Amino acid sequence: MSSNLEDLYREVILDHYRSPRNRGELPVPPATKTEGFNPLCGDEVAVYLEIDSATDTVRDIKIEGQGCSISQASTSMMSAAVKGKTVDGARQLIRAFKALMSIHEHKLEGEGDGSDLAADLEGVRLGDLEALQGVVKFPVRIKCATLAWNTLQQGLDEAGDSSI
Repeated sequence: MSSNLEDLYREVILDHYRSPRNRGELPVPPATKTEGFNPLCGDEVAVYLEIDSATDTVRDIKIEGQGCSISQASTSMMSAAVKGKTVDGARQLIRAFKALMSIHEHKLEGEGDGSDLAADLEGVRLGDLEALQGVVKFPVRIKCATLAWNTLQQGLDEAGDSSI
């Protein structure tokens, strides 16, 4: 990655860390609240999710938490990326983001080229989320970047269970 691109990515991450999108709470219910915690470093994330059952879309999402710049920036970026998306679209983004993190991790560890994960990225535009791909150079930080995504996935599962 070129130095200019790394600088741009660093700025995107810092912008989301300093000015997190969708910060706050939603009333529970109708929203669900899901909490994630990374015991290795102490990062905490809370995701408030309101699903419109008629259209199966993420009507609203709010986030809270504390931790390192990577976890908090990733949480902000995740909330902006999934707001207004269908639940299926949000799940596709989760798979794509985790694949982005895993592909680079597999390459770094010499476990192939990541082509087995490439299908999850097929046709998905990650936009600013690609700024986080540099995290894979620091494997211990991958859990920081994926914490919000795992929490969102759990929240979508719980929201789906409650609408049955």
